Amino acid sequence: MATTTGRAPKLPPRWLMRGFWRLHRQVFVLSGGRAGIRLPQAGRWGMLRLTTVGRRSGQARAVMLTYQVDGPNLYVLALNGVAPHDPAWLLNLRAQPEASVETSDLNGRSRPVRAREATGEERERLWAASLEIDRHLDAYAAQRPVPTAVVVLEPRPALPG
Repeated sequence: MATTTGRAPKLPPRWLMRGFWRLHRQVFVLSGGRAGIRLPQAGRWGMLRLTTVGRRSGQARAVMLTYQVDGPNLYVLALNGVAPHDPAWLLNLRAQPEASVETSDLNGRSRPVRAREATGEERERLWAASLEIDRHLDAYAAQRPVPTAVVVLEPRPALPG
């Protein structure tokens, strides 16, 4: 993919980005889910809480992510703050694709989803849509030695219970 703007702006240090996301997760928890997530709007990412199953621990693992909507699906980018390795949540989804999301339209409820990595034309289309929101994505992705996964979160029926 061609970079649309040349060089990406300088990112803050990784420790600062990780600290921000930890704080963001705590704001969500301490507010009872009333703060920290939002629906996407034109030209702006939404924010959701994704809960996966740890691939080694088997424990629930929650992370705050930016997202967009594609028809009935949601999708997220696995940039991992441009770190050279894939984020733990992606590794968890590869091992166990069933997860849940919380978005601001769910009023504190979670929605079960099944994750898969977009490929081919679908990946290109979603990446292009993402460039409409952040024109620096190609430059960010170019800083990583591995391709950046585009992860589609497909709704699945809730378990009876």
